[in-house]
Amino acid sequence: MDIFETCHKINDYLIDNQESIARDELIKLLDYHQQNNIQYSGLVNHLIKETGLYPYIDYDSASWQDRFVYEVFKVDTGDIEIPTLHREQSSLLSKLIEGRNVAVSAPTSFGKSFVIDAYISIKKPTNVVIIVPTIALTDETRRRLYKKFAHEYKIITTTEVELADKNIFIFPQERAINYVGKIEQLDILIIDEFYKASSKFDTDRSPTLVKAILKLGKVAKQRYFLAPNISHLKENPFTIGMEFFSLDFNTVFLEKHDFHEELKMMKN
Repeated sequence: MDIFETCHKINDYLIDNQESIARDELIKLLDYHQQNNIQYSGLVNHLIKETGLYPYIDYDSASWQDRFVYEVFKVDTGDIEIPTLHREQSSLLSKLIEGRNVAVSAPTSFGKSFVIDAYISIKKPTNVVIIVPTIALTDETRRRLYKKFAHEYKIITTTEVELADKNIFIFPQERAINYVGKIEQLDILIIDEFYKASSKFDTDRSPTLVKAILKLGKVAKQRYFLAPNISHLKENPFTIGMEFFSLDFNTVFLEKHDFHEELKMMKN
């Protein structure tokens, strides 16, 4: 790979407002650097900044301008080490900090957990409800948030638990229903994979999710709904008053290889 020529091509994509393609090409270039143990040049760091991938900036080889960006986008997410957010994470977090109701569609590589954790760390809400689609995600989210916030919050994942002064509730929708009427003050309601409220995606469980969203949404001061791969948001009762953002911002590049023909030839 000719690094300079690739940088030139990426820059051309940026000039033509094809940022998504530029970012994919840059991610492949960064992988090439990593595989061959090559330090980033000033040009590579500059392209990282221009595509919004601020966490990928190599601090040691960066210019002072790029180092400044790396530092400015650092946010406390409850971790010991303070991470740097990418451009779209930072933009989304700013909207939540302002108190806006947001529904967002973003790729799975977006890093949505950083935004939630940063919100809790910065705003320090009293009660947070996070509804996730599966028991496995309940446990995964519990373990992540327990490490960061157990000293300040009671992390609740089961029913009939006595509440503390500050609580983070993490449930699938069936358990969330049990706390309707018990949470007097709800600062933010977070719904992961909110598109499953539609019967088109989950006939059996969607009525329970809709009920949980409507009931808890009435007492929530703020709502934050997440989903992958949604281009627009239809009007419906549980997203009234919400701003919708569809973000095409990948932080990884998936390269597909079709070995079908090769296997076919081997069999022959």
